[in-house]
Amino acid sequence: MFKVDKPEMINKTFRLPLKLVQQLQTVAQNKKVSLNNLVQQCCEYALANLDED
Repeated sequence: MFKVDKPEMINKTFRLPLKLVQQLQTVAQNKKVSLNNLVQQCCEYALANLDED
């Protein structure tokens, strides 16, 4: 049976430098994903590849 999963989400506010946000927006537009989705993927990648030192 098909089951629709809805992950639990929470709203948070982060302050980011303007230049970084502009770069993220450009990448999101070029890759045709939402800015939120791109930021989520970037954070997940960074955490998965975090230097343990």
